[in-house]
Amino acid sequence: MKRTPITPAERRRRKRWLSATLVVCITIAMVGGSLHVMELGSMRMDEMRGKAGYDVRDMHEHIRAAGEEIYVQEANEKYGAGIRTYTPDEARALLGDEQWRDVEWMISIPAGVFTMGSDDPRTNEQNKPAHQVRTHAYRIDKFPVTQAQYARFVASGKYRPPLNWKDGHIPRGLELHPVTMVSWYNARDYCEWAGKRLPTEAEWEKAARGTDGRSWPWGSAMHPENLNTYYKVGRTTPVNAYPNGASPYGVMDMAGNVQEWVADQFTPYPGTPASGEIFQAKDIDPDYQRGSNEVERLVYFVMRGGSWKSDPFSSYTYHRNYSMPNYASDFFGFRCAADVVANEEK
Repeated sequence: MKRTPITPAERRRRKRWLSATLVVCITIAMVGGSLHVMELGSMRMDEMRGKAGYDVRDMHEHIRAAGEEIYVQEANEKYGAGIRTYTPDEARALLGDEQWRDVEWMISIPAGVFTMGSDDPRTNEQNKPAHQVRTHAYRIDKFPVTQAQYARFVASGKYRPPLNWKDGHIPRGLELHPVTMVSWYNARDYCEWAGKRLPTEAEWEKAARGTDGRSWPWGSAMHPENLNTYYKVGRTTPVNAYPNGASPYGVMDMAGNVQEWVADQFTPYPGTPASGEIFQAKDIDPDYQRGSNEVERLVYFVMRGGSWKSDPFSSYTYHRNYSMPNYASDFFGFRCAADVVANEEK
């Protein structure tokens, strides 16, 4: 059968249809690919947010030790005689003299008013509202308490080693990393042993953000190179690893690395839109509260600064996290503060 020749007009029409079909196919492919990428991104965000929290039943690989309860420290109890750890001289030898001077340094914060909290519509309700708070003059540790510093505390006979130490000793190379696996009770008692105290929530936030209301210690824009967060490194880093992350007062490592215990219980700000339920501590699973591990009272305590596991939003200077005071984790740490004598206040 003889084929009818295609006219020039028909050829042009078919070419237009082919072009249109190709455009539609490419568009569908691009949209589908974008949706797939967005779905993967959403799944990844959910995964990372899940990792940023903790579950006492499935995070044991980080903090499990023989005979110990998951996520619970044996607070206020001397370690057993069978646990070999540092002598005072061995603990002192963990750092050089200049390193000791640096990690023990405290920074003076002047008395005065600053903005605490935030009115950003994107922030968590417990961070609201922004409000003015006055502090007295005080001093705060330049860095979070390091593993080496905590070793001196352990060597004094006051506490057993943290659960993530190896045979009673700091894992090699982590001496300048922040101590972790510490409960609120551990942090409180260390600071008292050192002649200091835990900072209040207001003192911590003022030292982190200054008086200009910034969102991060270095300013109001997120700079990932200034902190260890969101599994970027996958573990803690030395407390002096991010010099560009300093606060207006020169306080270091106040965003990321470890989230830090403060003195305050988790209570609502005046005028907060947050539901009161969030501030009520939930009952503890009896499997994780036995004998000397029982908490003194059923309350949450505030944690600040975000961590190497947290999402970036947790590293805001005004973000309030919280936990039970007997919980400990490989992203829980702290720093200490101290009062100044009356004639030093300005």
